[in-house]
Amino acid sequence: MTEISSTSSASPSPAAGADSLEVIRKFAETYAQRTGTYFCSDPGVTAVVLEGLARHKDELGGALCPCRHYEDKEAEVSQAFWNCPCVPMRERKECHCMLFLTEDNPFRGDQQTISMEEIQAATAAQ
Repeated sequence: MTEISSTSSASPSPAAGADSLEVIRKFAETYAQRTGTYFCSDPGVTAVVLEGLARHKDELGGALCPCRHYEDKEAEVSQAFWNCPCVPMRERKECHCMLFLTEDNPFRGDQQTISMEEIQAATAAQ
């Protein structure tokens, strides 16, 4: 996975708002169930990606993939190619972030749900 935060500032990004994180969590669970995909076997990966999506939703108004580098995040959100679920995920079930994994992916877990407590525990050390 490439970098989670692609800001050029040395200061850490603010945490995502609880409301946005809950919206993103529910979206991810529903999308995984609807598409027959599963979260990563490491719940920390799922938590960090969800937190990044929620942070981008708060900061940019869209759930831009947090695992890629962008020269201009606002422009990327408006183009919507990398907004979650991104075009590669929707068209080919290819998820760079390892959030939505197909049955044949060796990193796939067996969960399509994650609790807010699991997300908070995994992202608390950031």
